[in-house]
Amino acid sequence: MSRILGFVLLLSVACAILAGLHYYFWARLVRDTQLSGVPRQLATASLVGLALLVVATMLAGRLLPPLGRVLAWPGFVWMGMMFILVVLLLAMDLVRLGMILAERWGSPVGAVDASRRVFTARLFASAALTALFGVTAAAVRATQGTITVKRVEITLDRLPAALDGMKIVQLCDMHVGGLLGRAFVEHVVRESNQLAPDVIAIVGDVVDGTVEQLRPVLAPMTELRARHGVFFVTGNHEYYARSGARAWMDEIARMGIRVLRNERVAIGSKQASFDLAGVPDHGAARFPNDGPSENVAQALAGRDPSRAVVLLAHQPIAIHEATLHGVDLQLSGHTHGGQIWPWGALVRLQQPYIRGLHRIGETQLYVSCGTGFWGPPMRLGAPAEITEIILRAGTRAA
Repeated sequence: MSRILGFVLLLSVACAILAGLHYYFWARLVRDTQLSGVPRQLATASLVGLALLVVATMLAGRLLPPLGRVLAWPGFVWMGMMFILVVLLLAMDLVRLGMILAERWGSPVGAVDASRRVFTARLFASAALTALFGVTAAAVRATQGTITVKRVEITLDRLPAALDGMKIVQLCDMHVGGLLGRAFVEHVVRESNQLAPDVIAIVGDVVDGTVEQLRPVLAPMTELRARHGVFFVTGNHEYYARSGARAWMDEIARMGIRVLRNERVAIGSKQASFDLAGVPDHGAARFPNDGPSENVAQALAGRDPSRAVVLLAHQPIAIHEATLHGVDLQLSGHTHGGQIWPWGALVRLQQPYIRGLHRIGETQLYVSCGTGFWGPPMRLGAPAEITEIILRAGTRAA
């Protein structure tokens, strides 16, 4: 009963936000431009229909998956367009505010009569819609091509000299299910294997769906090949899946991929090696039936402090614990690099780092922009990536 009430409350809040956003769109694009007659009726009906499309897409995805798949493309594309349109209209509102202030201060620039106000509103609305469709086309196109292989060299002081050049291919945030299917998985597997990695690290959010739905879609992942193995840690979306993270961990292990749950393994040979550790998603504590919560201390307990250690943790926020336990390098995802600019500014309120390589004390952190996408099939200023990480031995290498 509590889960039902929680869902109803969440849906109510989401509907209220959607209603507010679409009223804002109507006010700027219809009311302020003084559309009348049939154009006004069509524009108003279109905005109402788009708001209902978003609700239907979210509900059908949970309750009627076949219908959800039909609605996914138009519904999620409009969600992305909503965000872009809000940014464009807010920017134009700032210009509008400047004009109002200029008028109040008696500047000739601000001497705008009613007819010119309508003209300005129409000009702004036209500019916003033109920019919206242009940016949307570019953002959708960015998710339909070849995934960029991003090469990053990272020096670890404690990495043995014999392991200089060790190659880790990092995958994360694939979000298979809904808009990304088997062809996408096959492409990722093919590109990853062509890099001839020593290790493949899959850092969470592989799926958006149940094991039963996505088992055949993910089947190509059994073909991933790396000299020292393929490893996986959970992301938050594995816990959101209706089948649960525990079921997904079992399924991924069945594929021959090693799931790291607050544990570590040695990578290399008896003569030269480093530790690869992995922890569950930072939010796993909210799902006690799906296994252990994130525990960096447990993953690193009893390790030789002279050895280099690479930590797999889905969310960058785990870096706070990593720095306390002598981690050399943490590999994370989760943020998608913001996915659609300037969404990263909001993500930054929840995560300490959004993308790229950072140094925090003696610990380094690499945050991938992600291999797939979530929600809108759009990327703007944050291209998807398969990350080819080359480890270099530092000055303290043995």
